[in-house]
Amino acid sequence: MSTTEAALENLRIIRSLMEKAHIYRAVSAPAALTGGVLALGASVWPVSQALAKNAEAVMSESTFLTLWLVILGIASALNVLLLAKEAASRSQPFVSEGMRMALRAFAPPMLVGGCVGIGLIVFLHNLTLAALIWILCYGLALLSTASFSPRSLPRLGWAFVISGLLLFFAWAANRDVDLLSSDVAPASLAMGLTFGLLHVIYALAVFLTKKPAEVQPK
Repeated sequence: MSTTEAALENLRIIRSLMEKAHIYRAVSAPAALTGGVLALGASVWPVSQALAKNAEAVMSESTFLTLWLVILGIASALNVLLLAKEAASRSQPFVSEGMRMALRAFAPPMLVGGCVGIGLIVFLHNLTLAALIWILCYGLALLSTASFSPRSLPRLGWAFVISGLLLFFAWAANRDVDLLSSDVAPASLAMGLTFGLLHVIYALAVFLTKKPAEVQPK
């Protein structure tokens, strides 16, 4: 398929979604809330231990990576189940045009962020930079859905990108982190503030905001 044909196909899918009075939500609020609560819980212990200067209780790099991959797996599985249930309630296939478009938009930044982040942990032993890469790439993935998703998702994406950049500059400017025996605490703090707190705020905002009954194409 040529570039022009691909662009026309994307426009057709977007128009189809709008005509069906449905805007595709790639991240369900309950899954975001669950993942956010888990992320907050996972970040509390290493940060509290660092504040208490308990060096013996420092989490290992492999444990950090495993913990966050498990949280990702739980939140992703719940998100898939909820999106499938929502599609079934509308009598639509789960792998719909909206799903395929979301996957095409999500895949590049998520793949890059995932691989680079894991590489930074496994080969360079830099957990904080890995966490910042995950935050920024996830934000970019959410922003890639702006043309066919509710406003809440791009806003969440911008929140991740802005938070990620601010955290990066704070981390880069504060070289006292180099004196730490382990950077599990700053990495966990960054993950908790973004994947934890921002997801909880997003979920609560969605729950409290009445969804529009219909979206009219311009």
